[in-house]
Amino acid sequence: MGDGYAARLPRRWRTVFTVASVAVSLPVLSFEPRGLTWVLLILLIAVQTAGIWWLDERPRLGTAVVLVVSAALQILVPDFGPGIAFVALCTYAWLRPAAETLWILGLAVLAVCGPALAHQRWVAAALWLGAVLLAWSWGALARARGARLVAERRQAVLEERARIARDLHDILAHTVSVMVVQAAAADDVFESNPARAREALRRTEEAGRQALAELRGFLRTVRADDSPGEGPQPTLEDVERLAATMGESGLRVSIRSEGGGDVPLGVQVSAYRIVQEALTNTLRHARATSAEVTVRVDEAEVLVRVRDDGSAPVAKPGGHGLIGMRERAEILGGSFAAGPAEGGGFEVEAHLPLREKS
Repeated sequence: MGDGYAARLPRRWRTVFTVASVAVSLPVLSFEPRGLTWVLLILLIAVQTAGIWWLDERPRLGTAVVLVVSAALQILVPDFGPGIAFVALCTYAWLRPAAETLWILGLAVLAVCGPALAHQRWVAAALWLGAVLLAWSWGALARARGARLVAERRQAVLEERARIARDLHDILAHTVSVMVVQAAAADDVFESNPARAREALRRTEEAGRQALAELRGFLRTVRADDSPGEGPQPTLEDVERLAATMGESGLRVSIRSEGGGDVPLGVQVSAYRIVQEALTNTLRHARATSAEVTVRVDEAEVLVRVRDDGSAPVAKPGGHGLIGMRERAEILGGSFAAGPAEGGGFEVEAHLPLREKS
């Protein structure tokens, strides 16, 4: 099973390895006088050079060829070492997942250490064994590091996508819900009370303009290179305005503010968004007439509680509202709970610490 990391050997490095292979292997010719063995050595060097060149396209075959040629050179010339075999082994361990390279590690031990053992060169065999293990470990560690970096980048992309989806949902869900409610109200009284219908349509227009303004601000923030906090961010002071907007849509919202103190902007934004999403869900799904919002600030945390008098669940299965609220609380190291409240209605409660928990 792959590890998700695709390593490729650049052409310039293949060229460097190929030249190095020739440079390291040619001295073997000085050990033998010209003759049949000398010609055979030249052929083996040529085959080994081809194997090095094909390490990227066919790493398994190329590495196997290099190791077999290395063993043959040592058999023909006992005083000659493994040469470029360690480079090929290290490269293969980097190119392929560790589970796929164990067989080549065994072949490397046999090809590099076998000829030395056959000539009873015990010290050399031990040294070659250590070098084989070290070369394979270097390659495997380099691949593991690369795979970890790729996984971290992929996770960062997924987290950023989730953040963008969550923010878009928070920005648009509230205003679009208000627009739907106002449009429905206008349709109900269009003929019987045209003035009231026009008022509802004006509120629909205002909500649409607000949605466009918030969306433009969000897009500017996303496109910013160095400052993810660009653009105005809602704070706890904006909860009153949010309640007024809900009142215009037919949901009476009362605000209870307790305590006070310096609250970090990130905590204020999350608290506001949780209140906004909870009230939006109430407006859309709960068939409620009123809701109570409690915001309590103490030395350690901000408590946000939203409770309505509705009789239906405030979130449809598979929706993103509750998921987004829970994610906002957990990102800050806090907690989130939502469910039917005692005595009826639905309650959302979040605890947002003012400082990250250690």
